[in-house]
Formats: sequence, C-alpha cells, structure tokens
Amino acid sequence: MQVTVCDVGPRDGLQNEPDRLAPETRAELVDRLAGTGLRRIEAVSFVRDDRVPQMAGAEEVVERIHRRPGVEYAGLVLNEKGWERFAATGLDRVDVTFAATETFNRRNGNASLEEAVLRAEAILAAARETPATVTISTAFGDPFEGRVDPGVVADLAARFSGRAEVVLADTIGVATPSQVRALVERTGVDGFHGHNTRNTGYANCLAALDAGARVLDASVGGTGGCPFSPRATGNVATEDLVFLLESEGIETGVDLDALTAVAEWLEGVLGRPLEGQVYRAGAWPPAG
Repeated sequence: MQVTVCDVGPRDGLQNEPDRLAPETRAELVDRLAGTGLRRIEAVSFVRDDRVPQMAGAEEVVERIHRRPGVEYAGLVLNEKGWERFAATGLDRVDVTFAATETFNRRNGNASLEEAVLRAEAILAAARETPATVTISTAFGDPFEGRVDPGVVADLAARFSGRAEVVLADTIGVATPSQVRALVERTGVDGFHGHNTRNTGYANCLAALDAGARVLDASVGGTGGCPFSPRATGNVATEDLVFLLESEGIETGVDLDALTAVAEWLEGVLGRPLEGQVYRAGAWPPAG
C-alpha cells in the first residue's frame, strides 16, 4: 500500500499561531518540507487578511517558493474570489473547503451550507483541468451544533464524488476510529484530515486507511488548529504519522530524518515546543 501524505503545516499549521510569520519564512517552510520527499504540500490559503491575518500575503509566499519536480503545491480557497487569486498564482492543486453544518459555514465563510456548496461547485466548474480536492470540514462534529449526522456528510460527499478528490475532516478532533472507518466506507472518499485534539488522531488515520482512504493530511510538528473553533488544538503531526505508517509497512516516500529536522527548525522559528513527539524522541531504531 502506498499513501499520499499531504503536509498542511504552512496553511493549517500556521493559521492558528498568535503571530504572523513573514512570507519569506513561510516559503522557506514549504521549501524545507518539499525537500523531505513529501509529494503534496498545502502551501497557502487565499482568504481575507482581516479574517485570518496569519495567511496574509499568500501571493508573495507562492512567488518565493522554489518549486521542486514531483511535488504538488496546493492552495485552499473558500469562494470565487479565492479561486481567482489561486488561479493567478499557478499552483498545482486547489483545495475547496466547506463545513458540513450551517453554523460553521456562517462563522467560517459567511455563507449558508447550501451557499457554500454552490460556491464549491462553481469553483470546480471554473477549475476545469486543475486538480481539485473538496474537503468537508466538521464531518464528525461541530463546536456549535454538536455531533454531525453521517447521512448529511454522505449526501455532501456524493455531490462531489467523481468530480474531485474528496476528503473528510475531523476539524475539532472528536472522531473515534470506528466512526471514521464507518463514514469513510459509507462515502468512499479519498482522504482524511485528522486532528489529535483528544489523542485519537493517529488511530483515526489508520482506520481511514483500513476503510479505503489513500490521502492523509498532517501538519509538521503537530501545529495548527482552527481560529473559528474554540479549543481546537493541533493537527496530526506529519513526522509522527510517517513514523507510524512506515513502521506498519505503509510506504510514504518521506525521509523521516529530514522531516524531523524541519520540525526542529520550526520549533526555533516559533519559539516554543511543538506538539509532535517523534521530532523530540527520535525515530526507532536510531540511525547508525
């Protein structure tokens, strides 16, 4: 089995940080990640600066990236304006995202659920030949509405199946492996985006793979969270996930030592210990 690990650290990882990193630093993070063997990186998001100031200057970040052959660089958009900005940069993959619930869509994108879905459909129509991912956030739980009906998520996923890669996101980290396995099997989606808020993220990733997903999102160092979700802590750490997958005989193509070095570098940039474990404990068995 081979899995695509998408590092969302430069976007989802940094968007919840208290301070905004300079575009050149964010571009350097992308470049360092690209040097580890990762085949996909979510580099930026094209959102309003006043809503998510940590993502301001997305175009400058893209301009400063040194593109590597074999690496797919993605950008996240919420609406048609975001798509226009994305298209002007020439990134490789567009990630269109909306929530599975009414309240979260209104708080995150200032739109109703149906409006958000129609926006996603319009972006896919405009994207044409551009590879696209549709990420359905709050697929397992919403901080304002509680548990999400799996039937609602299944209906949403069905609207985009065959038109784009579809990913289910456990935005607030409330899913358990049985729930992830059941919903991935039911929807037949391509990928899973897990948060480790309640220490179930890694088990959920394995459950998603068991159910047929082949794309897993993670964030270097376990950085991240959602600025529109109270107490939503970080993502699954990319280096921890790679260690787990490779130890289970699942190929990722990622150099774990190089990836842990990126986490160590990012710890210095942010000036605090990160949530990941492997970059601190080291891989096992140790090299040499």
